[in-house]
Amino acid sequence: MFNPKEFNPHQQDCIEVLIEKTRRGQIDRRTFLKGMGLMAALPLALRSGVSFAAGDKPLVVVNWGGDAIKAFGKAWTEGFSKATGIPVKIDGSGPTEGAIRTQLSSGRVSWDVVDAESSILQNLGKEGLVQAIDYNVVSKDKVLPGFAYEYGIADYMLSYVIAYDSERFGDKAPKTWADFWDVKTFPGKRTLYKWMNGMLEAALLADGVAPDKLYPLDVARAMKKIEELKPHVLAFWGSGAETQQLLIEGEVSMGAIWNTRAQVITEDSEDRIKWTFDNALLGCSNWGVLKGNPAGTEAAMKFIAYAQDPQSQVELFKMFGNGPANPAAAALIPDDRKHLNCTDPANLPKQIMLSHEWYTDHYAATLEQYLTHISK
Repeated sequence: MFNPKEFNPHQQDCIEVLIEKTRRGQIDRRTFLKGMGLMAALPLALRSGVSFAAGDKPLVVVNWGGDAIKAFGKAWTEGFSKATGIPVKIDGSGPTEGAIRTQLSSGRVSWDVVDAESSILQNLGKEGLVQAIDYNVVSKDKVLPGFAYEYGIADYMLSYVIAYDSERFGDKAPKTWADFWDVKTFPGKRTLYKWMNGMLEAALLADGVAPDKLYPLDVARAMKKIEELKPHVLAFWGSGAETQQLLIEGEVSMGAIWNTRAQVITEDSEDRIKWTFDNALLGCSNWGVLKGNPAGTEAAMKFIAYAQDPQSQVELFKMFGNGPANPAAAALIPDDRKHLNCTDPANLPKQIMLSHEWYTDHYAATLEQYLTHISK
């Protein structure tokens, strides 16, 4: 069975979005290269002014970008190294749980900072494979409340939102997960996320569970609710491009999708496909540091602290649509784009935060149940 821990589909989708915008001429080459660099190691703000002694080991930052990040990341990291004196290497091969374990067990650790799921980092941390975040260096005040963990800290935010075909429903727009499940009032096929994040919560909310009563999740009840909708689910999507095709081509009338991809779909459909942050499910990606990282704990923690620079997070938002993790960044976003930011003060109250604690304790086992259930 395919293991979702072996990749990060949301980051891959962000890179696809950036490439698409470049091909359309919406952003220039310089912005494209900058965006690819930010996606690989966004905390390296060139104006940081922090310097490192010559001869320090290069800091290796690992994300999920693949060949595209490795190809374009060099152009960005050279500028950072020139400004700060620290060499930085970007590895886009993906910090999977298995790869991290292999590095530690082999005794040949080559990675320093990784961008990974919070549940993975916490479980690896409990086993002594990931370092605790040094909050004497990294600031808890520069991240949204609830997203600073023992073994990781949010680097950017994303939401699972309800996107819908406005031509199908006229002035009556779906706003709740109960609406999403209501195929009589809102007819048409649906699409849900294949890898479960947010989908159990959506099902329980549709079944009448109050947002503040979601956790611990009643998995059996959620599965039953999903079973109720399954005859109307055309596909359980695994990539942002898939959701775009399903909605643009009119194959589905509604989908639970990433807000980052929803923005692109709205543009491409000339506003036919709309979406809302109402009752969206908010999560994050996280920075973590491997045990015994070659560049040293101090450099790695300072690196993560750079990621908290609000302006660098705004730049990432402009190109990918990811919400800044630093609340101070919201005020720096242009007024005409604030409504697109999942962490804008006006949008946060509309959303429900996914429980980091629940996913840390239950994700792996519950995902097996979910995949088995949707494949029947």
